[in-house]
Amino acid sequence: QVQLVESGGGLVQTGGSLRLSCAASGRTFSSYTMGWFRQAPGKEREFVAAISKSGGVTYYADSVEGRFTISRDNAKNTVYLQMNSLKPEDTAVYYCAASGANIGKALSPIPYRYWGQGTQVTVSS
Repeated sequence: QVQLVESGGGLVQTGGSLRLSCAASGRTFSSYTMGWFRQAPGKEREFVAAISKSGGVTYYADSVEGRFTISRDNAKNTVYLQMNSLKPEDTAVYYCAASGANIGKALSPIPYRYWGQGTQVTVSS
């Protein structure tokens, strides 16, 4: 079993930056592909970014490409999402998640077994 706890959300102005962290329990963090997802009110949960087990491969949604960076530190059991040039449309609850699947099959919520509680990100205009 894996427990995930997100932190770092908050209120930021358009164009600002925010860094989200997700701390994982257990000793097998490096066995999981890690992903970030977000969900705005009335909308489906959508893929934001994912990083492979070793950290060598990353994928991003088109909407955040070039602005967001996902990274991981397996020694610290932590995955990060650096968000720059934030826009009001980035406003959502952000969730980190862990999947046993390799990254190529982990670009949607379906293969993710473990989820954090979410952290609110609000971008004001």
